[in-house]
Amino acid sequence: MTLEQLRIFAAVADALHFTRAAETLRLSQPAVSAAVAALEAEHGLRLFDRIGRRVELTAAGALLRDEARSILRKVEETGAMLAELSGLTRGTLRLVASQTVGNHWLPPRLARFAAAFPGIRIDLSIGNSEDVAEAVRDGRAELGIAEGAVSDPSLMSDVIPGDRLVLAVGRGHPWAGRGAVAPADLAAARWILREPGSGTRALFEAAIRDVGLDPAALTVAMTLPGGSVIRHALLAGLGASVLSDLVVSDELRDGRLVAVGGLALPERGFHLVRHRDRHRSAAEREFVRLAVIGS
Repeated sequence: MTLEQLRIFAAVADALHFTRAAETLRLSQPAVSAAVAALEAEHGLRLFDRIGRRVELTAAGALLRDEARSILRKVEETGAMLAELSGLTRGTLRLVASQTVGNHWLPPRLARFAAAFPGIRIDLSIGNSEDVAEAVRDGRAELGIAEGAVSDPSLMSDVIPGDRLVLAVGRGHPWAGRGAVAPADLAAARWILREPGSGTRALFEAAIRDVGLDPAALTVAMTLPGGSVIRHALLAGLGASVLSDLVVSDELRDGRLVAVGGLALPERGFHLVRHRDRHRSAAEREFVRLAVIGS
């Protein structure tokens, strides 16, 4: 069993798909299949059940997946510690961010870090706030930045300045000419919202409860996976939404979208999420110092 075989196996176990794992690893699909087959042959165990086009982990595969993640995480941590001895001239910083952070807040800060440390490769994945917590907990990222708070006891978080949520509609929407709307208007609206699990959705539902409404009783016409696609839906006049001012600043400025009152929407901090028990690499510390605290 080699580290490369474990790395390939772990990628397939995460994706549950040989072709997608091959694309992630930048390997050919036959090479990925051969590595997994060699592992199975070496130990006389099936690691995956292949059911038509689907792939499922066997009990042995699930056990090896957990061990492989632990081994590969330790190898990467060891490499990071060795890289520190030679300064921040090479290495990898693995980040995970929620949608608004990753698509709107983070890019200029990544550029600042990359300019200061061109030898450090940045691997960024994007999901919702729950995805951020899961990636840091499982060791797939060493630092997460999320809109929503995390409750996992294995994680710790620090709050940094973030954004402000706005209730927005297209300029042709009936609310566009009104300064504020009543709870009855909110209850009757067609809403375009982020998916459950996102920090934006959680704060929207809290604001709806504050005006005496039940979020479950609203008409959610669309559930969409990010602020940018919601922005386009608003521009098309498809409903109302609550989203980050970072996402719609240009459209609010030029009048294509209109901010409406009626909900107490807070300024919110973003959460820097780390694992309590894992080594903090020099690259992570410098990213926080230069790209976050120095923003």
